[in-house]
Amino acid sequence: MAKTKLEYIWLDGYKPTQNMRSKTKVVEDFNGTLEECPMWSFDGSSTRQAMGDNSDCLLKPVAIYPDPARRDAFLVMTEVLNSDGTPHVSNGRATIDDDDNDFWFGFEQEYFIMDKKTQLPLGFPIGGYPAPQGMYYCSVGGRNTHGRNLVEEHADLCIDAGLNFEGINQEVASGQWEFQLFAKGAKKAGDEIWVARYLLDRLTEKYGYYIEYHPKPLGDTDWNGSGMHANFSNEVLRTCGSRETYEKICEAFRPVVKEHIEVYGEFNDQRLTGKHETASIDDFSYGISDRGASIRIPIITVEKNWKGWLEDRRPASNADPYKVAGRIVKTVKSANIH
Repeated sequence: MAKTKLEYIWLDGYKPTQNMRSKTKVVEDFNGTLEECPMWSFDGSSTRQAMGDNSDCLLKPVAIYPDPARRDAFLVMTEVLNSDGTPHVSNGRATIDDDDNDFWFGFEQEYFIMDKKTQLPLGFPIGGYPAPQGMYYCSVGGRNTHGRNLVEEHADLCIDAGLNFEGINQEVASGQWEFQLFAKGAKKAGDEIWVARYLLDRLTEKYGYYIEYHPKPLGDTDWNGSGMHANFSNEVLRTCGSRETYEKICEAFRPVVKEHIEVYGEFNDQRLTGKHETASIDDFSYGISDRGASIRIPIITVEKNWKGWLEDRRPASNADPYKVAGRIVKTVKSANIH
C-alpha cells in the first residue's frame, strides 16, 4: 500500500504572537483531498493551549496543498479545537465572518533574512552598518542584494504548492524582502499566508538563516520596519463606483482604531511612528495614493471610477492574517453598505 506524509500545521497559544507548530501523520492510499484528512490531536500543555491534566487539543484540517519539498507529501493547514470540538480561544480563523468568500485579500508580507551566526540581517557587518537605505529596494547585483537564492527557491516552492503567489521583491533595508499572495476569501487568504510562512521558515533550516518577523528588528534607527499590508475588497468596493461609498467605509475604521491595533501585531508601536512610510499609531488617516496614511486608496481604484480595493498599511509583519482579515471584515460590514 502506498504511504503519504501529511504535515499538520497549526498555531500555538503563545501571546501576543503565536508560533507555527507542525507534525507528520503517515497515511495509506491517500488521494490528496481535504476530506480524507482525519482529525488529529496534540499535547496542548506543550504549546500553552491546555493544562497537563486535560491536555488534548484537536486539529481540524481546513486546507491542503502539495508539499513540493518532500516525496509523497502534503501540507495540511488546521484549526485548533477544544476536546469538545468547539474553537479554541487561540483560533483566529474561526472568528472570520466570510463564509460566502465575498471578501478578497492580497497580503504583502515583509520580513528580514537573518544570519544565524551573526544574528544580523544579511548584508550587515558585525559591529556596524552597511550603506544607508536607498540602493537596496528592488536592487540587482551582489553589492546591494542579499538572500536572493533563498527567496527564489521559496517562490518556486509556493507556486509548486499551488498557492496564489503573486510576486517577490527586495525591500528598502538590507536583507529585507517581501512576497505577495492573493486569495478570494478571507479564510483562504489566511491559510495561504501561513503556509507560505511555513515553507519559508522550513527552508531557512538548510541555509543557516532564520526569518525575523519583528516589525522593527533594528530598533530606533533610520532603517525601515516590516509590515504585512492588507489589500482588501468586497463586492461593494469592487463595483460601487462611488467616492462617497469609499469614504464612508474608510470612516468606519476611525472609531475602532484600538481594536485594529490590538490584532495588528506585537511591537507595532515601534514601526508605526509616522516615519518610514507609515502613519502614526496614534492617528488615523486615509488618502489617495498616500503611503503615509493608515489606509491608502490605490490610484488604480480611482482611475477605474472608484471600483477596486483599499490597502490597510498598519498590520505588522508578525500579525496573524486570520485576525487581521477578521477585524477588517467586521469593520467593513459595520458600514452597512450593500
